[in-house]
Amino acid sequence: MQTAAQPPQHHAVDPASLALRIKALARELGFQRCGIAGIDLGQDETHLREWLAQGLHGSMGWMSQHGDKRSRPDELIPGTLRVISVGFDYGRDPDEAWTTLRDPQRAYVARYALGRDYHKLMRQRLQKLAGRIAELVGPFGHRVFVDSAPVLERALARNAGLGWIGKHTCLIDKDGGSWFFLGEIYVDLALPVDAPATEHCGTCRRCIDICPTQAITAPYRLDARRCIAYLTIEHEGSIDEALRPLIGNRIFGCDDCQLVCPWNKFAKKTDEPDFRARNDLDRATLAELFAWSEQEFLERTEGSAIRRSGYARWLRNIAVALGNAPTSPDVVAALQSRSESDDPVVREHVEWALRRHQAS
Repeated sequence: MQTAAQPPQHHAVDPASLALRIKALARELGFQRCGIAGIDLGQDETHLREWLAQGLHGSMGWMSQHGDKRSRPDELIPGTLRVISVGFDYGRDPDEAWTTLRDPQRAYVARYALGRDYHKLMRQRLQKLAGRIAELVGPFGHRVFVDSAPVLERALARNAGLGWIGKHTCLIDKDGGSWFFLGEIYVDLALPVDAPATEHCGTCRRCIDICPTQAITAPYRLDARRCIAYLTIEHEGSIDEALRPLIGNRIFGCDDCQLVCPWNKFAKKTDEPDFRARNDLDRATLAELFAWSEQEFLERTEGSAIRRSGYARWLRNIAVALGNAPTSPDVVAALQSRSESDDPVVREHVEWALRRHQAS
């Protein structure tokens, strides 16, 4: 946080008026949601500690590396008094997603990852928002975050009134569904806080019932070790053989729990140019993507969230999906082209996939 040796001396601006102006500025910058939260996350801290203690975070060791700073904003960034939370829509036509999921020859990529990586775009706009605030109050302490530090972003967004945490653990806005990204500005401004969002899941359990791997073990409880998003993006090494057939054609992330959520009938479709699908990822076949060389992968995923998975995981995931596809000469030929891969994990998953086709 940009702080001075002395307590911050901001221009005399009515806090309530300033909060309204900040929200208006956020909308001008393209954010569909903006709210202000305090920094008390005591109940969420308890929930996080229990989740970590049960090992439900799998190999994501970074979730516990910073102690309680994730749930204590003023310890992560000393001087923090409030958190400005924003939401940025990325909604797409759900019919397109279902069409891809129902075609085992095609590759399914989570809707958020079809276009440009959202982190840079949102961070730039949040920095602009901070600059606009500085024009109103003078220099002030702040830090911008977009999934870039130990931050309990969903809890903060809930407390800022942006939505409630659903049974699938995603944030849901009753007026706009769950297809939106989150970002934050930690500030040393004593702004009035918004009322937290209330829950509206009721008795619905569609997200729990549809999860391909039953990773939602109870309402509001996700076992990351079974989650397809975790397995295809975060997890290194081999994927449990028992889970591979359940992954279907999902090669990067999973959206099933959001696709069935009834609140997403209110989701707003966006045509943000940066979020438009690249490389025909919304309709590409598994065999086409499996044929990418490492150089082609690096070139085509430049500026994409997919880059973070790395080439080996990309091939591993597609090998699993090809193993789940109906047997055909094209599918078998694609797998055989990687049967002598230099990467032992890729080779293992290709061999598994070929065995499935030989047995069919």
